[in-house]
Parts: sequence; structure tokens; C-alpha cells
Amino acid sequence: MGIETIENEQQTLIDRFYNTVIYDGRYKYILEGLANTLIIALGAGILGVILGTLLALIRNYHENTNKLKILNLLAKFYITVIRGTPSILQLMIIYYVIFKTTSINIVLVGILAFGMNSAAYVAEIIRAGLNSVDKGQKEAGAALGLDYRKVMTYIVFPQALKNILPALGNEFITLVKETSVGAYIGIVELTKASDIIASRTYDYFFPLILIALIYLAITYGLSK
Repeated sequence: MGIETIENEQQTLIDRFYNTVIYDGRYKYILEGLANTLIIALGAGILGVILGTLLALIRNYHENTNKLKILNLLAKFYITVIRGTPSILQLMIIYYVIFKTTSINIVLVGILAFGMNSAAYVAEIIRAGLNSVDKGQKEAGAALGLDYRKVMTYIVFPQALKNILPALGNEFITLVKETSVGAYIGIVELTKASDIIASRTYDYFFPLILIALIYLAITYGLSK
């Protein structure tokens, strides 16, 4: 009797897995969600690094030369606003307010929103890395007749890089997980894919467990 019960439970699990993942090609939602998650994370990561580096350099240049005061104030304002508001709110403002009357691709909206959010954190990571280099290094470069650009390029940035990279890696891992809020505006990323499947089968177990395992595999691989 016990063996039959175990066999029935195993069969039930297999049936549930088939119905929620395999049947009617429902696994395709997961594949689409994975592709969109990776595209958004990669695109937002690149945008975040480019914009964040620019913001960090503006602030660092102002701190060292007391120039670019207006740009520095704008950079500080941007970083304060972005870091002080939820990413989901920023996403909804960009989609429902800024691009309300346009037919922009929803994945591109995700890249822009998460990229702009990431830029604020990347800017502070890079700025902290640049400031971690001893001031004597900068003064030595200036004494040799190097201008600000050359001091940053040949002396400061190479030394700051080793402090910046681990933090940037953590930021990208966070970015991958944050893409899950894209479901609020209808982006079919991993979390939305599980919700679509569950809404058709009324079984949340396998969709959610599979999505959790995929996120875990991505973040664990990135951390390594």
C-alpha cells in the first residue's frame, strides 16, 4: 500500500510538471522570459556603466578642481532622486508618463529604466573607488606635469579598478534580480512568465520553483 502511494505521488508530480511546463509549449514562456531578462540586464548594465561613469567623473572633477559646478549639482540631484525612490516607481513613470503616447518597445523601456536606476549606484561605486586612491598619487602626477585626464587615466583609474570591479559585479547581480519588477508594466521576463503559466494551470509550484532555480543559477554564476 505504501509503495502504491509513493508511486501515485510520483506520478502526480510528473503529471503536474508536464501540465505546467511541457503541455501546450508552456516552457516557451520561460525561455522568452529568460531571454528578455538577460537582454534587459545586459543592456541596462551597459547603460548604467556608461552613464554612471560620466556622473562619477563629473563629481570627481568638481571635487578636485572646483569646476563644473552646475553639472555637479545636476549629477548630485540625479543620484539623490534615483537612489531615494523605488525602481518600480521609476519604471512606471517612464512607461506610463514619459512614453505614454509612443509605441516604444516595452523591453527598451525596461533597459532605459533599469539602466538609469543602475547609473546612480554605479556612479557612487566608481566615485568611491576613485576617492580610495591616496591623494599623494594624484599630487605626484600633478608634480610631474600631468593634467587631470592623464592623472586619472594612468595613475588613479588603474589603481581604483580593483576596488570598483567587485562592487560592479554585485550591482549587476542586483540588476538581474530587479528586472523582475518589469512584470508590472507587462514585460514578459522570468517572473511574468511564471505568472502567465500559473494563471492558466492554477498551479504555482513548478513555475515558481523553476524560475527561482534559474535566477539562482544566473546569480551564482555571476558571483563566481
